[in-house]
Amino acid sequence: MLAQFNLRVISSILGVLMAMNAGFMLLCIPVSIIYSESSWISFLYSGLATSFLGALLWYFGRSKKDNTLKKKDGYFIVSLGWVLMSFCGSFPYLISGAIPNLTNAFFETISGYSTTGATILTDIEALDKGILFWRSLTQWIGGMGIIVLTVAILPILGIGGMQLFVAEAPGITPDKMQPRIKETAKRLWFIYLGLTLLETLLLFIGGMDFYDAINHSLTTMATGGFSTKNDSIAHFQSPFIQYVIIFFMFLAGTSFTLNYFLVKRNFKKVWQNEEFRYYISFVFLFTITISGVLFFRNYSSNIEESFRDSLFQVVSVVTTTGYITKDYTSFGAFIAAVFFMLMFIGGSAGSTAGGVKIVRHIVLLKNSFLELKRQLHPSAIIPVRFNGHAVKREITFKVLAFMIIYLAIFATGTVVVSALGVDFISSLGATATCLGNIGPGIGSVGPVDNFFHLPQAAKWFLSFIMLLGRLELFTVLILFAPSFWEKA
Repeated sequence: MLAQFNLRVISSILGVLMAMNAGFMLLCIPVSIIYSESSWISFLYSGLATSFLGALLWYFGRSKKDNTLKKKDGYFIVSLGWVLMSFCGSFPYLISGAIPNLTNAFFETISGYSTTGATILTDIEALDKGILFWRSLTQWIGGMGIIVLTVAILPILGIGGMQLFVAEAPGITPDKMQPRIKETAKRLWFIYLGLTLLETLLLFIGGMDFYDAINHSLTTMATGGFSTKNDSIAHFQSPFIQYVIIFFMFLAGTSFTLNYFLVKRNFKKVWQNEEFRYYISFVFLFTITISGVLFFRNYSSNIEESFRDSLFQVVSVVTTTGYITKDYTSFGAFIAAVFFMLMFIGGSAGSTAGGVKIVRHIVLLKNSFLELKRQLHPSAIIPVRFNGHAVKREITFKVLAFMIIYLAIFATGTVVVSALGVDFISSLGATATCLGNIGPGIGSVGPVDNFFHLPQAAKWFLSFIMLLGRLELFTVLILFAPSFWEKA
């Protein structure tokens, strides 16, 4: 069955992934030493163990014979690589004793790599700073995708990386900044790193200490939402800090192709993008609506505060970051329902945000309205247009298939989590937030709660749901199709 795969190439690439994962673990050692913490030992042992696994995988795949990487290999590597990284990434939690339970450690780790931000920790501030730095770093790694970083060095091994990039970023608008995937990956990471450093500087200027600033920058740009504080961003009580984080959450939820054009000061190119205009419109519409409700229902006596709280939470949920400044479920049923709906929007294609993605909503809505015209003019050929170009019918069908499967997984996941002993409202919230990689949900997994109390079986199931959401369904689900395993 496995003969159809290039197992040597798969093994060597997974080996490189594990080596890079180990390198990030070792970066946490200086943090623990600076703060005189014993957790540095756990990072050393974890890094060595992960390096050993990577060396073994690379050794078995080191042959330079037939380095062809097929599309099937790409899907297999991405899915298996994400699971392996999550298991190895849980080592520091387990060895240090910060999270001694394997289920909880794996859940926290895959929540990091998938940039979901759902946590089982009940007292975040009690953990070592080195452990919390690793927790933030897992989101930063997963934000752009360690797979995309890897394609920049694959030519050294004599292996092409396009199949990996397609599997890792399967959006419907594969607009590349450079014709070579290696150059694309490098430019993405330079922008990603640059924005992270810029946000760190601004947060530091705004009053955060350097440690908190770098941690929150790592998780903001990843649209992950892990915080070093139990109260998340609400802890800091600073309008300046909140506006800085809003700005960078918005950028992180924007296509990084557009961020590249922003860096090049090609603002016309950015504004011409239809998805970007819808993105701004969604944020503006929901912010004005929610801030108006908060103000007129006397949840706040300050117009600016109502606007800021609404803008922060709308951007946080739409970009699937999951930071909180206020508990939106405490503002009444209407506001809670609006935020639950926002969980199904998602950021832009080509961003670090999770969720459905705005471009899919655009295509779906346009096709639905055009279907009314087609009913009146059955002989007319009326294509869906996006950014001034006709969208191919097969792409429209893929969007429809994605939406149907997404909603089917949400419905099925809710039933499964309920069957595992979780109340219905919390099951709705947990499934929606894990599938959309958002973090906080509703019910007992709301903004001021966590996932610690869920049954272990539910945590493993939701871990799988997080993986599905992070890799946009098809990359993982295709492995369960019998045709995938048929010999080509």
